Order: sequence, then C-alpha cells, then structure tokens
Amino acid sequence: MHKRITTPLLLVTACSLAAAATAQAAEWTMATPYGDASFHTQNNKQFAEDVAEATNGDLTITVHSGGSLVSHGEIKPSVRRGTIDVGEVFLSILSNDDPIFEVDTLPGVAGSYENAYALWEATKPMITELFAYEGMVPLYAVAWPAQGIYTSEPLTDPDQFDGLRVRAPNINTQRFVDNLGGSPTETEESDIPTAFSTGRVDAMITSSSTGNSMAAWDYVTDYTDANLWLPKNIVFMSQRSFDRLDESTQDALMEAAARAEERGWEMSREDNEASLEALKENGISVSQPNEAVSAALQAAGDKLFADWESRADDDAKQALESYREQRDN
Repeated sequence: MHKRITTPLLLVTACSLAAAATAQAAEWTMATPYGDASFHTQNNKQFAEDVAEATNGDLTITVHSGGSLVSHGEIKPSVRRGTIDVGEVFLSILSNDDPIFEVDTLPGVAGSYENAYALWEATKPMITELFAYEGMVPLYAVAWPAQGIYTSEPLTDPDQFDGLRVRAPNINTQRFVDNLGGSPTETEESDIPTAFSTGRVDAMITSSSTGNSMAAWDYVTDYTDANLWLPKNIVFMSQRSFDRLDESTQDALMEAAARAEERGWEMSREDNEASLEALKENGISVSQPNEAVSAALQAAGDKLFADWESRADDDAKQALESYREQRDN
C-alpha cells in the first residue's frame, strides 16, 4: 500500500521539478520595422544569438523583422502593454512624446559618428527616464549613416524643392521638407518601392544604407550626400519582462546589449561606405550639395532648430547644451 502511494508521489515531484526548470526559460519576441537586409536587423539577430548563448538558452529572443509582427507605430505601445517584450523604432518617431526624441534629426547638431555618439550619451539619461516612466528600459541605440537626398534628376537649384513630394519618415523630417517648400509624405521603409511606383513620392531623405537595401536605383538617379543628420534607432524592452528574469540572466542580457551597441555603430560606418559604393555601381550619381542648395538646407535647418527650441523643456535644452560643451572642448 505504501509503495503504491509513494511511487506516484515521486513521479509527480520529478515532473514538477522538471516543469519548474522548464518554466525558468524565457522566450521573448522582438519587433522591428526593418527588413532582413538592414544592418540594424542583422545586428539585432546577432544580439539575440549572443543572449541565447550567454544564458545557455534560458532566454531566447525571436526577432520579427519588416513589420511582420506589428507596425512601426504600434511597436512602442505593444512593448508598453507587454504584448511583446522587445522593440526597435526610429527614435524620432517618438517626438510627439517629447522633443528630446527628435534632437538627433536637427541639422548641424551632430554631423559625424563621433558627435552622434556623444549626443546619444548626453541625452541617454533623460531618454531612459522617459522610458522608465512608461515601464520600459532602453537596451541600445545605433545610428544610421548621415541622411542625404535622393532625386530623379541632379539637385542643383533650391527651387526644385517647390512642390516636390518627398518621403519623410518622421515629423522632424516632414517639417524640414516643409521649410524647403516641398510636400512631405510619411512612408515606411518597406513601402518605398510602392510609393515611388505609384507616384506618391518623387524623392526621399534617407541614408545611403536605406537607398542600397531598397535598391533606390530602380526609381531615382541621383543622391545628394548632404550629411544632414545621423538619426538613431533605439531598442528597448518591457521592464516587467526584465524583472521576471533572474539576476544572472539580466546581467547577460545587458552585457549582450552593450556589445550590440558597440557592434552596431561599427556596422553603420561599414555599411555607409559599402552602400555608397553600391549606389555608384548601380548607376546612382553621388554628389555633394552645391552652394545654393547648401544655403537652402542650412536655412531650413535653422528654422527647424528654432522650432525645436520653442517646444523643448529645460531638461532637453540642458542635455543638448551638455553635449555641445563636450563637443566643443
């Protein structure tokens, strides 16, 4: 009688222990709007591999690319609600939440990788605090190459902007296009070919990287390498998801994130060089803006900055001032 009771109890205990061990393994989902050809997505997938390896599979992250899980605009709300664990967005699409999120799309603020990273370091504490308020934690941020202008003819005269339908992926770029006299059109990266083929856009402001990954030579002929700004993507996670991990897994995750940030910035530099060559090899004429176009871009940028200052609070202005002091010393 005793054996008939004990054996099932031992089996139940063993099964319970196995189930508990299995329950410790966490399976996370990550959403990004960028396709598999983007170096950002490649970096994210390497990050996921690093996490799985460092935690011996106790934490796995499945990267859903190209907006296949949720749309770009729904990524942050989905992480906030906890329906997904990790998300990546173009930082400046969050500008309606606070002007600090668009500071890296202000012309003339940070025109090199060194300055762009210094700007991230200066603004990171405020951005982290804003994310924390909504129950989220930044993991890493990586810059795109500097933004330029793709057109279907050489850009030699500022008047060419008049009425030009320009793909602008965020509100600050839309304001910039407005300042130039153009007609901004919000279009996700994945929709660029359709936007050109259907006539919704005539031109676009984006990086060499996006132009290469989206085969810009199929619908434009010229790229003006204007070095407007180096915007960033930010990868962030749910605080609740993070809190469910044990300490060693949390440490491994954050170490992998630090490596992803360092690797991502280097990938951006390399991708810029390779993408510029690819544009040329595929028939895109790459040039610098002439004096008249440069002056128009500067005037539009100055107006954009004045608008930002009118909306930014003291904390955002102080973060920018701290960056400038570091940059100029």
